[in-house]
Amino acid sequence: MKISLRDLAVRHAGGPRTAIGALRSISLEVDAGEAVAVIGPSGAGKTTLLEAIACAHRPAAGRIALDGCDPWRLAARELRRLRARLFLAPQAPPLPPRQRVVTSVLAGRLPAMGLARSLRSLLAPDDVPAAFAALERFGLGDKLFERVDRLSSGERQRVGLARALVSPATLWLVDEPLSALDPTRARDAAAVLLERAGERRITLIVSLHQVDMALDRFPRIVGLRAGRVAFDLPVAEVTKALLDALYAPLDLELPGAPADASGGEAPSGRVAIGFR
Repeated sequence: MKISLRDLAVRHAGGPRTAIGALRSISLEVDAGEAVAVIGPSGAGKTTLLEAIACAHRPAAGRIALDGCDPWRLAARELRRLRARLFLAPQAPPLPPRQRVVTSVLAGRLPAMGLARSLRSLLAPDDVPAAFAALERFGLGDKLFERVDRLSSGERQRVGLARALVSPATLWLVDEPLSALDPTRARDAAAVLLERAGERRITLIVSLHQVDMALDRFPRIVGLRAGRVAFDLPVAEVTKALLDALYAPLDLELPGAPADASGGEAPSGRVAIGFR
């Protein structure tokens, strides 16, 4: 799935219309089948960016296009069909605690199912081999019939990732998938996501706090800071100086910071490096 963002701005629900947005003037192009890591300090807007692409936030300004289609111009039924082609994996997957792991994994297919089939799947999983194969890729094949509440946080996180492997989606949006994993499990999980996305030509966008992992595994890096794109570069062009500026304290004013998109000066500490 191809993604195009043009001057996208997003404000969180309930915030005042005059408040600084969670995302401000974001412009990105991601081709079908690309793998992109999004990095940046906490509060930079990484999660909001993924949610906006997943059509969870209506833009306050600007435009989003998925395969050339503006999702917010679609009728409700067409929007549901489009969302069935997206897979959003939150950092803490919403897994019902008393549910069996096999059912939780196969829930990755629910957005593409009709109501009757969805209900049947919840009562009696209809493709146990597919769930087992997905879990095996993340080292969890022996947990197939365990209850979710008996899993560790890292195991639950990997169950959430296994959902992606059974999903028919052509776009995976994965938010901090390695936060509860040890270094070995994190490397393995990242390798599985990249390998399967590449095999199926799925567009993969992953937000990461593990900068070393992003630089080691992903060909393209997008740096976010204070709701703006700080840089969007091939991994070979991401320098230590860029990373140092990206993660500098937000109250640090650097020379040459541009004005805020609204036309006034950028608020103190909200912009630090060559945003565009």
